[in-house]
Amino acid sequence: MSVPRVAFFTDSFHEVNGVALTSREFVRFAAHAGYPFFSVHAGPKTRFWKEGALETFEIAHSPLVLHLERDLRFDLLFYRHRNRLYRQLREFRPDVIHVTGPSHSGMLGALLSRDLRVPLVASWHTNLHEFASRRVRPKVGWLGEGARRVVSDFVEQETLKWTLCFYRFASLIFAPNPELVEMLASATGRPTYLMQRGIDVELFSPERRTRTDREFVIGFVGRLSPEKHVRLLADVEQRLRENGISDYRFLIVGDGSERPWLMQNLKRAEFPGVLSGVPLAEAYANMDAFVFPSETDTFGNVVLEALASGVPAVVSKSGGPKFLVQPGRNGYIARTFKDFVDALLDLRTHPHLHARMSEGARATAMQHSWPAVFEKVYARYEEVLAKGYSGRVAPSGNLPLALVP
Repeated sequence: MSVPRVAFFTDSFHEVNGVALTSREFVRFAAHAGYPFFSVHAGPKTRFWKEGALETFEIAHSPLVLHLERDLRFDLLFYRHRNRLYRQLREFRPDVIHVTGPSHSGMLGALLSRDLRVPLVASWHTNLHEFASRRVRPKVGWLGEGARRVVSDFVEQETLKWTLCFYRFASLIFAPNPELVEMLASATGRPTYLMQRGIDVELFSPERRTRTDREFVIGFVGRLSPEKHVRLLADVEQRLRENGISDYRFLIVGDGSERPWLMQNLKRAEFPGVLSGVPLAEAYANMDAFVFPSETDTFGNVVLEALASGVPAVVSKSGGPKFLVQPGRNGYIARTFKDFVDALLDLRTHPHLHARMSEGARATAMQHSWPAVFEKVYARYEEVLAKGYSGRVAPSGNLPLALVP
């Protein structure tokens, strides 16, 4: 069988987040291999170009968008590109259409998979239901705690229901951690496989370290938003000070709605903003510990980047990052707030333990590579095509409004 022709619709590409990084690496992998690949994503202006076997269609956002976060938007007029993309995809002749979720880009891809009668593949990258639940709680702050919990639980359940409805359109689903693989396979009845993420171990390396001082630097990298649970960092700082630790500093890389609160409430912290490339790699390498309290991340690219930089990680017991951490070897899995504090105290007060975990962190990251990830994805494409899977339609009563003809 020849290499499948893939049309890829992603909801993030130029942004700084895990989905965008994965999407860029996927396009780079296909282009380097010379595979026929059609990439659709948002860009500064609407345009189409072709380089070798890679075809790219960038779509500018319309004025009518929902701003979900500083780097996340939903274009309410996404449908306007359907006819043009249909014509160009007919010329490209995709074997599969792969979408990264129920964004405006993903919905457009799902519509076109039905129009062109080719299988839809969907990868799950974001726990949208948890994202929505944590966003709604501050907006109903005038309610009592019990009522806020009822509202946020309802929003989470309804968002999950409609998100799963979208994924039932797919012939094949990918998920970034074993828990999500099991949940999606059970909830959708679709074949679901693991699609982890890779790391550039040459860019992210302990050799990028430039610090010579003896401060204990605690790092965080990512979107500074409520669902990342970043306010816990201020509580961690207070507890460290109560334990007599004063030679520390937080290095908070990223931006988002929680940044002003953190700048006001963290006593010893540096906020360089959003970094990428070598400056980001140097920031990681200059950390002594990486704290990631998010309970909603499905994989944790930033955790893998920290490990590659030789930085032990302390992560929450919930979400995907815990599958990257091997307690006692490369970091800690915190089940309680006290666990976050105790882990940092261990790393700060036991240099030999820190050195051993730094080596273990780097060794863990060396086992991941982007080509290995995407070669497995292509193998699954071929299985779907060989077995004759076709696009399936969810029961009419559960169709998302955007996909109703």
